[in-house]
Amino acid sequence: MTQVLKGIRVLDFGRYIAGPFCGTLLADMGAEVIRIEKVDGSEDRYLAPISDTDDGGTFMQLARNKKGLTLNPMKPEGREIVKKLVATADVVIANLPPDTLAAMGLDYDSLKAVKPDIILTMISAFGRGGPYSNRVGFDGLGQAMSGAMYLSGTPDQPVKAWPPFVDFGTASFAAFGTMAALFERQKTGRGQVVEGSLFNTALTLMNGTIIEQAALGVNRVASLNRGQGAAPSDTFKCKDGWVLVQSVGGPLFKRWADLMGESHWLEDERFKDDISRGDNSILVSERMARWCAERTSAEALAAMEEARLPAGPVLSPQQVLEDPHIAAKGLFQAVDYPGLDKAAPLMRTPVELSETPGEIRHRAPTLGEHTDELMRELGYSDNEIADLHANRII
Repeated sequence: MTQVLKGIRVLDFGRYIAGPFCGTLLADMGAEVIRIEKVDGSEDRYLAPISDTDDGGTFMQLARNKKGLTLNPMKPEGREIVKKLVATADVVIANLPPDTLAAMGLDYDSLKAVKPDIILTMISAFGRGGPYSNRVGFDGLGQAMSGAMYLSGTPDQPVKAWPPFVDFGTASFAAFGTMAALFERQKTGRGQVVEGSLFNTALTLMNGTIIEQAALGVNRVASLNRGQGAAPSDTFKCKDGWVLVQSVGGPLFKRWADLMGESHWLEDERFKDDISRGDNSILVSERMARWCAERTSAEALAAMEEARLPAGPVLSPQQVLEDPHIAAKGLFQAVDYPGLDKAAPLMRTPVELSETPGEIRHRAPTLGEHTDELMRELGYSDNEIADLHANRII
């Protein structure tokens, strides 16, 4: 199978999610990605441990298809290894503060001095320039400072989403930018800096709401799961669980009104268009709640599917593992890992290409699994490698 990025080498100095998942996407598309972490293992390796080695589920997801190298770039010998690695690379990924990048020899000027056409993909909390440039932060900061948390939950309790969507969104945008930079380099021979930030991503996802606020000054407040731009759009409790319904546009509202036996609502000015229905969504949700309360989830979903209304069950993580659509499409790939009692269900590359799809070729590396192999490739002898281990350079 053809791999789009075969022959591209990426040095992944990323930490946690945004940097590493950028590297994961490139690895899925065929790039050789070398995950470089601390000699004792980087913090994100051990988040939410699930194996005998204390390695975590997120690490297994984000380090798949990568080679593992341990290295201390803060020591002179480590800096020399960095230079040798950079000379062999096409892309360097780093989500580290600017001063740390410079100390490790990973700032763009240092990289260019070694490899003039190198591409540096930088990811930070707020990006360069502006008063927040040197602040550190995780996904939740992007959610909090973009308006996303304010409009989630209730007016009395802002709520951060459980999945770190700002992190994964930033990684995806950074991978898009990296591939664009590689495409440009093919044409011109020039490398460049690709810069992503959590704040940029969060503001992108919230931009429509921010535009509305600037234009109309609507001052929206949180309404839990109830949508404000159309209706019905909410979660509803059935006899045995919860379902989510989302409807946008007149045709879908007509189907819903007919299903509810409320066809006269179609002539009601309060429900004449999406924004009107959103403004009166409490009434719509109350009607839908009564209908759902009389039915099981299966009965409610079957009726809505027959009416072609967008709806689905609110599933627990265990129910996700048992979902028939996921099984039929093979969305999870079972991957073994040392110290794990059973194979981990890794979600495949989320975007599907018909001719050159991404693929999971091998599991995440154990700590330093490929260190000696890579050092030999750089020209180090076995004795030199042993000394570097003894001095905790690698």
